Amino acid sequence: MSFGDITLTAGMRANLLSLQSTSALQARTQLRLSTGKKVNSAMDDAAAFFAAQAETQRAGDLNALKDSMGEAIQTLKAADQGISAITKLLEQAKGLISQARSATAADRATLAGQFDDLMTQIDELAGDASYKGTNLLDSGALTVTFNEAGTASITITGFDASSTGLAIGATANAWVADADIDAAADDITAALATLRLQSSAMSSNSGIVNTRMEFTSNLISTLLQGATNLTGADLNEEGANMQALNVQQQLGISALSLSSTSMQAVLRLFQ
Repeated sequence: MSFGDITLTAGMRANLLSLQSTSALQARTQLRLSTGKKVNSAMDDAAAFFAAQAETQRAGDLNALKDSMGEAIQTLKAADQGISAITKLLEQAKGLISQARSATAADRATLAGQFDDLMTQIDELAGDASYKGTNLLDSGALTVTFNEAGTASITITGFDASSTGLAIGATANAWVADADIDAAADDITAALATLRLQSSAMSSNSGIVNTRMEFTSNLISTLLQGATNLTGADLNEEGANMQALNVQQQLGISALSLSSTSMQAVLRLFQ
């Protein structure tokens, strides 16, 4: 049946078109209320839709980089904890040296053996200070990328924190001579100075990564807020719109009913 096969009065047709328009607006408003967005597809507003999509995608890329920054911080923490532990072992070694200065030859030999045991522990500790395969205390390196273009980054270079890397020599002649003890003391002093310097560098790098991670978090928030501003709906306004449309629909139905009275009057002529 074609559209023209049914004859409607001008008033009925006008009211019907008004109801159809109201129904379409209700559907649009309901979608906005359910999604929280006034722009749900390119058909709603192509410029706003694609601009918001670009900001959202960039925020996603930055979020992935933010995760890698967090992993870098954990790697730096592992190295810093290793440095702290090695420092404590070196302090113990200083204590052994202090005891050896006034000890008998036999006791010196025992203390020298304990000193070498501490160096073994330092070697093992330095080897264990890794995080996800990266060990900054075993001359490892770590590159952290800060932006999605890859143009901003930092490369953190580790060092050898083993007794060999710290240039601590093995005990000579079981510390029989005072000169051997003095040499060990000099090695420990130099090693502690190296650890302090490296710890400072680790802290500085950690501060840089933390600052960039905080900046990235704020930038992600800004991008997402910008996307929301482009596509987000005012739910209070849309709720009010829905109420108004519901009233408008009821009025339209009433108007359509009233506009049909003339046709009903014709029908009564045949009763």
